[in-house]
Amino acid sequence: MAEAVFADLVKKNHLLEKIEKIDSAGTSGYHIGDYPDPRTIHVCKVHNVPIDHVGRQVCPKDFEEFDWILVMDQENLQNVLRVKPSNVKAQIQLLGHFDPEGDLIIKDPYYGGEDGFERNFKQVFI
Repeated sequence: MAEAVFADLVKKNHLLEKIEKIDSAGTSGYHIGDYPDPRTIHVCKVHNVPIDHVGRQVCPKDFEEFDWILVMDQENLQNVLRVKPSNVKAQIQLLGHFDPEGDLIIKDPYYGGEDGFERNFKQVFI
């Protein structure tokens, strides 16, 4: 969802020429090759945010290819730091850090209802 929202904001704010690539990846291999959760797709559709992604796992190349790697929570932060190669350009940060009035941690809504996905949408729409 964060990838879709960010890509939509970049496009709507005419910043496509400044952002080379937007992508997302999990820190585990649970959803490699999967489409987003149907609740994520529904919430994005309600907000007119296009979503087109297939799950993949973060890899060492990501730390060279991207300037920023943003994570949702402390567990993902630790997982990313664990696989981060030394001497890379990517800055790693909690996405919630960029919303000083919001929650620092963006909780995974997977085991809850659709309201958690709506809450996540509002959190990543910073």
